[in-house]
Amino acid sequence: MTIRVYNTLNNRKEDFIPLREGSVSIYCCGPTTYNYIHLGNARPLVAFDTIRRYFKWCGYNVNYVQNFTDVDDKIINRASAEGISAQAVAEKYIAAYFEDAGQLNVLKADIHPRVTEHIPDIIALIENIIARGHAYTVDGDVYFDVRSLTSYGELSGRNLDNMQAGARVEVGTQKKNPLDFALWKAAKPGEPAWQSPWGQGRPGWHIECSAMSCKYLGANFDIHGGGADLIFPHHENEIAQSKAGTDGNFAHYWLHNGFITVNEEKMSKSLGNFFLLRDILAKFPGSVIRFYLLSTHYRSPIDFADDKLEIASRGLDRIQNSYRLLQDAKTRTSEQVDEEIIDKLVKAKAEFTEAMDDDFNTALAIATIFDFCRELNAYLNNNDNPSTTALEQAETLFTDFDTVLGMIIPQETSSAGIEDGLLELIISLRQEARSKKDWPTADKIRDGLKDLGIVLEDTPQGVRWKKN
Repeated sequence: MTIRVYNTLNNRKEDFIPLREGSVSIYCCGPTTYNYIHLGNARPLVAFDTIRRYFKWCGYNVNYVQNFTDVDDKIINRASAEGISAQAVAEKYIAAYFEDAGQLNVLKADIHPRVTEHIPDIIALIENIIARGHAYTVDGDVYFDVRSLTSYGELSGRNLDNMQAGARVEVGTQKKNPLDFALWKAAKPGEPAWQSPWGQGRPGWHIECSAMSCKYLGANFDIHGGGADLIFPHHENEIAQSKAGTDGNFAHYWLHNGFITVNEEKMSKSLGNFFLLRDILAKFPGSVIRFYLLSTHYRSPIDFADDKLEIASRGLDRIQNSYRLLQDAKTRTSEQVDEEIIDKLVKAKAEFTEAMDDDFNTALAIATIFDFCRELNAYLNNNDNPSTTALEQAETLFTDFDTVLGMIIPQETSSAGIEDGLLELIISLRQEARSKKDWPTADKIRDGLKDLGIVLEDTPQGVRWKKN
C-alpha cells in the first residue's frame, strides 16, 4: 500500500511520491535554544522522529535535518538576564535538548544546523531575494515585500487583503506594508551581529530555515514538518522567501502536528500552563511520555494531565509484559509449526503497516499492537511448548514495532550490555585501587557489589564475578 500523508498545503491526504525514488528528504523546525524544551516542543520531536523511523523501516534512504535557532531576541534577553553571552545560553540549552530528547529515544538528525554557522548562506539568499525584486532595505533592515508574490498565503489559506485590514506597522519601522517581515535586522548595541551588505546585523527568524533547508536538501525537497502553530507566519514566510530567492518550489508536502492542551485549553506561556519536559521526566520515564504522545494521531489535539500519563504507563506495561512473557517462553519451545498463531502474526504486521501507511496513524498502530499482544498472551498461556518458529516471528514483530515507535521493547532487556560494561568498569577501578595498595577503596567496592548481589572472586587468571 502507498504511504498517504495529509498535506497542509492542499488540506487533503495525498499519495506520497518522493522526488527521488527510494529517498526521502525531511526538514523539521527545531527549538529556539533559550530554555529547556517543554512538552509542546516534545510533540513534534517525537512525531517526526517516528515518521522518519517509519520511512526508514519501509526501506527509504532518509535525509533528516532539524535546526537549532541559536540567535534570537529570546536568547539575547536570557543572556542579559543571566549575565552571560548569547552563545553560552545557546550552548547550554542545546546540550540540555540532547539530554531530554535522548530520554524520549528521539534519534539525532542527520544534520543539526545552527543559524550562527550559516550566516553567509542566509546573506546570499537575501541578496537573491532583493535582486529578484521581492525585498527592500531600510536603514540597515531588509524586509520581504509580501505584495510582490501573488501566491503569498497559499499555506495558511489567508487572503492578503483581509490580513492587511486592521494590521498596524510596528513602531519605529518604515515598512511598505504592515505584513512585510524582516529578513535582516540592523544591529542594536550589545547584540550579536555580523557584517553584511546592509551593515552590521543578524538574520530574521524565518529566513534561517529557508537558507538551511535549501543548503542541505536543495530548493526542492519532500517534507517540511513542524507544529500547527508554525503554519502562520513562520512556514508561510518560509515558502514565500524560498520561492522568491530560488528557482524551486521548496517543500512538496507540509505536515503539521496538533496542539497540546491542558484541561482543554491550549498550552501556552501566557496562560502559565506549559510544562518543561524535564519536569515531567522526573515523574515518568521517557518511554511512557513517548507512548502517551503517540497514542493520539499526530494531527489531533492531545490533552495533558498526570492521570493520562498514568493510563499510558499502564498501557505500555501491558505491551512490555507481553514481550517478557515471550522471553520466558523461549526456554520451553518445540519444533511444531502452529499455522494459526503464525497467521495471526502476519495479520498483525499487515494491520500495523496499513495504519502507519494512512498518514502515520500511530494511535491505530498501537491498537493493533494491543490486539497482537492479547493473541500472543493467549497462545503462550495455552501452550506448554510453544512453536519456536512462532516465537521467533513474534520477537521479530516486536522488534519491528519498536524500530518504528521507539518504546515497545522494555529498556532493561536492551541495556544488558551497558550494565555488564558498567560492572567491568567498576571492577577495573577496584583493580586500580588494589594496584595502589588502596585497600579501603578496593574493599568498599567489593562489599558494595556484594550488597547488590554481585560476588567478586580474585583468581590467578584475574577477577571473576557472578550473581549471588
